[in-house]
Amino acid sequence: MFTLWMLMLSAAVIYFFWQNRKIAEAAWLHAENQAKQLNVQLLSIACIKRRIGILKNGKPGIKSQFLFEFSSDGETKYQGELEFEDIKLVNSTIPPYRM
Repeated sequence: MFTLWMLMLSAAVIYFFWQNRKIAEAAWLHAENQAKQLNVQLLSIACIKRRIGILKNGKPGIKSQFLFEFSSDGETKYQGELEFEDIKLVNSTIPPYRM
């Protein structure tokens, strides 16, 4: 019985690691697309919050918040935020920046 529980726990850890990687890759792609649309340079992206919760569709899932930095003139950097529910982009916040 102990072996079965350890196998289930290992499978759950592997699944959540795999799901977190998918979310991080989706965030990178969305940040890259935002930078191309705004004609700015993407500097970095980082996850600042990740938790398990109930999504807008009523199902359990992973809610994540990412912070990305970009530069419009090569001298100053600005920070935008991306909010995800699983791999779906829910909200993006981009501050005013100098062209």
